[in-house]
Amino acid sequence: MAGSVNKVILIGNLGADPEIRQTQDGRPIANLRVATSESWRDRNSGERRERTEWHRVVIFNEGLARIAEQYLRKGSKVYIEGQLQTRKWERDGQDQYTTEVVLQGFNSALTMLDGRNEGDSSFSGSAPARSGGSSRPSEKAPAFDAGGADDDIPF
Repeated sequence: MAGSVNKVILIGNLGADPEIRQTQDGRPIANLRVATSESWRDRNSGERRERTEWHRVVIFNEGLARIAEQYLRKGSKVYIEGQLQTRKWERDGQDQYTTEVVLQGFNSALTMLDGRNEGDSSFSGSAPARSGGSSRPSEKAPAFDAGGADDDIPF
């Protein structure tokens, strides 16, 4: 097998409203802070423990950035697919590094998982927003109805 894979999948909650900046030519860039949590029961004490990880997410894709700006709010539950990128900059003569989940191009996705009145999200339903598709979120798709088609399955 040749090559490698750089893919990140996160399901978590926004810790703050998206921060939106503009490029010099007017395209939006969204910055998100996403929290993922892991919980378990301590074997020794029996207490419930929880650990939260914070992830920096940067959306360079114009359609996804506009969706984040319009529909995401602090507390919104999101599904994110992107790539890890590490940036380097200098502060006070010292090199600084930041690793972020970046959504750009066709290998990224943003899906809002909140329904109406869940969290602080004002959009109802799940709206998958793949970077290759429309930048307008759609209403929740109707459930698939097999209509007896499973009778034809040979296994």
